[in-house]
Amino acid sequence: MTVEVVSLGCRLNLSESEALRGLLADAGNMVVVNSCAVTAEAVRQTRQAIRRARRAHPDARLIVTGCAAEVERDALSAMPEVDGLIANRAKLDPRAWNVPPARPAPSASYTRAYVTVQTGCDHACTFCVIPQGRGESRSLPVPQVLAEVDRHLANGVREVVLTGVDLTSWGSDLPGAPRLGSLVEAILRAFPSLDRLRLSSLDGVEIDDHLFNLIAGEARVMPHVHLSLQHGHDLALKRMKRRHSRADALSLVSRLRDRRPEIAIGADLIAGFPTEDEAMHRANLSIIGELGVVHGHVFPYSPRPGTPAARMPQVAPQAIRQRAAELRTAVTAQRTAWLASLVGKSLKVLAERDGTGHAENFARVQLPPATQPGSIVTMVPERVTEGLLA
Repeated sequence: MTVEVVSLGCRLNLSESEALRGLLADAGNMVVVNSCAVTAEAVRQTRQAIRRARRAHPDARLIVTGCAAEVERDALSAMPEVDGLIANRAKLDPRAWNVPPARPAPSASYTRAYVTVQTGCDHACTFCVIPQGRGESRSLPVPQVLAEVDRHLANGVREVVLTGVDLTSWGSDLPGAPRLGSLVEAILRAFPSLDRLRLSSLDGVEIDDHLFNLIAGEARVMPHVHLSLQHGHDLALKRMKRRHSRADALSLVSRLRDRRPEIAIGADLIAGFPTEDEAMHRANLSIIGELGVVHGHVFPYSPRPGTPAARMPQVAPQAIRQRAAELRTAVTAQRTAWLASLVGKSLKVLAERDGTGHAENFARVQLPPATQPGSIVTMVPERVTEGLLA
């Protein structure tokens, strides 16, 4: 049996899971659950994944790593299905697994590569356990990032996605404290053959002029910005200890659209944060339309152990579920109208291996049969079918 890695949660986990597959290729009969702890639901899904993995592989060694392995360490280690835990910060260290150092990965079977350039977080948002699971912010130096990008390009990848726990804090711990824009520029300069560079979730308050100009004016940086927004009401943002206001988010998106009208906006939004009243929820709903959020990730709030928000007055669970549903409905309405607006327009689409692909703005497109995975094709969609342009 080859090692199986089960990945839950964020894009960073997906990237690290790919690295784990290479690292543990010769480790024998093993299942690794790369867990998530961002919400109580994420922990529940982690426990479900552990049980499913044990049923599917009763004789395998089952190891858990990831954020839940830190935040829920005692509870997960007590599960009878679990043979051991690996600390999240050590999961890419061969010594933690007692294996030889990783060899270069074989030829890739994917068209988009996630490159982890940063992990950890130095902020203290009142709802978040990620600093407990990931530790302080740590950045990958430019030469190592370039080497990783080069490896993926050699394997035929057409699009690279830079990812991290707090991506826009990249460089704060490196000599001279470079900013993310300098890394983006270094990648574009070093690899003129790189077709597409995409950025994962960004903290808008940390988008300086250099990074802004690259997003707004560089054709190879994809017109797709996903904001770590969290809420649309200033009091909620203050109680979350976020560093931006509603006006900051609106101003940023307005300036981006002035420079690059085709840009697609995504956002993370929390429903039912403690103390959230109906007026705050309505502000959360309305910002979806004002920003034109078409790629929305809605998280029903759940108290996480040891966080300040868990000690605040809580919203009733039924109200949280209802508000989350209303936020998702609002995002769906924005997305439906946006997809309809793309019908008849020429799109450059990166073909995936499942018969679909993603346009530069991350709209998903149904491709003609026999489209070669990894190719970038120009398409003029004629309709929208079940959320896909076709």
